Amino acid sequence: MTPKGVRREVASAMVLHADVEPVAQEETAPEAEAVEGRSLAQLAWSRIIKDRVALISLIIMLLALFLAAFSGVINNLRGQTVQDFHQNLISNDGALPFGHFGGVSWAHPVGVEPGTGRDLFARLLVGSRYSFIVAFSSTILTVFLGVTIGSIAGYSRGWVDSLLGRTMDLILSFPLLLVLLALSPIIVDRLHSLHLQGNNAEIFYLIIVLSFFGWPYLARVVRGQVLSLREREFVEASISLGAPTRRVLFKEIVPNLWAPVIVYATLLLPSFIAAEATLAYLGVGLVEPTPSWGSMLESSVAYFNVDPFFLFVPGLYLFIVVLAFNLIGDAVRDALDPRAGRS
Repeated sequence: MTPKGVRREVASAMVLHADVEPVAQEETAPEAEAVEGRSLAQLAWSRIIKDRVALISLIIMLLALFLAAFSGVINNLRGQTVQDFHQNLISNDGALPFGHFGGVSWAHPVGVEPGTGRDLFARLLVGSRYSFIVAFSSTILTVFLGVTIGSIAGYSRGWVDSLLGRTMDLILSFPLLLVLLALSPIIVDRLHSLHLQGNNAEIFYLIIVLSFFGWPYLARVVRGQVLSLREREFVEASISLGAPTRRVLFKEIVPNLWAPVIVYATLLLPSFIAAEATLAYLGVGLVEPTPSWGSMLESSVAYFNVDPFFLFVPGLYLFIVVLAFNLIGDAVRDALDPRAGRS
């Protein structure tokens, strides 16, 4: 090979090396990070814990539930019961508590009851337990009836839907408060004849009546959702495959209703708490000596001019608890809203 040919070969090798070298030195692109999907429940929870108002309300709600659930243990540790009459803490003439703010002390952190000297804190805790029993039981029964009947009405259509719809309209036409006041002595006496001891008859009456008049509202909401879901592709596919009605209804449709049902339940619970207190104030439901927020408010009216603290204690506690539950309901509603921001 001539020197000129050698130079051409060397030049060609250098050009090839120059073309290949940048490719060899180029760094490989990093692998794309895997994106982990989150369920609607995880998204909702992440939104709730980022909301300060919702987080504070959740803490208050859990604290109120804890105090109500362990009210007996707490009162035993304090050495107080709802029926301990501390006559030495009230005056003989006006039956008013000694000291400021209704007899507030270390032994009685929110004072004592005028006229009897019973510890208000012990009565508040026990009264909250009964209120939560009525509210949670009524909410669970209302949700069960509303989801079941509303799903059947929306899926069946035809005469079944018409019959259930007219039944809802009939129940909603009754004035709830008047019915509760009118039927209370009759039904409670019948329940007592069934050997229900203590306040079980009154509690059972409140749960049944509140649930009976509460489910049509939820049933209407569920019926509208079912009418929409019935036309979805996955439901039509299940029907075309020959799935029985029970499976289509309770396996395909009902699981997709949990978001609006949870929102409705969280808003329904505080309304039942307030309803129980209102009925107790009017003399329906729990009666003495069993404590109740409503009965404590009713008893405080006579002492308001001389001992306003007796009214503020149960009233403020009821207000804070109901407000906390309502704020939690609003937070759950916003967290489950698919149109809300994902940030």
